[in-house]
Amino acid sequence: MENTLILSTLPKTWIFDLDGTLLKHNGYKLEGKDTVLTGAREYLDGLPGEDRIVILTSRTEEYREKTLCFLKENGIRYDEILFGMPLGERILINDRKPSGLDMAVAVNLDRNLFDIPEIAREK
Repeated sequence: MENTLILSTLPKTWIFDLDGTLLKHNGYKLEGKDTVLTGAREYLDGLPGEDRIVILTSRTEEYREKTLCFLKENGIRYDEILFGMPLGERILINDRKPSGLDMAVAVNLDRNLFDIPEIAREK
């Protein structure tokens, strides 16, 4: 279970970085086009419909339209996307339910390798 996330059965909010996590890092700049990382689309498609997906990116507003078109053309599911995020760490702070359920989980992936842990849901 080392590479498994143990999660509740409650609906979730998933927060993904765009470049290097879902898409090849800086492909839009270095190669002139984006590339979806292997497994990313399928993973997003496998999340329950009631879960929300938020994408964060440090891409500037000048890339908004091109990025949104690429995501749509490639069937990348998301509910919100925020552009212009700072280049530094992303810090999530949340509470713990009285039951003891931690309401924040963080997963760091190696750049350009969508190797996210499997999910096991609590009973």
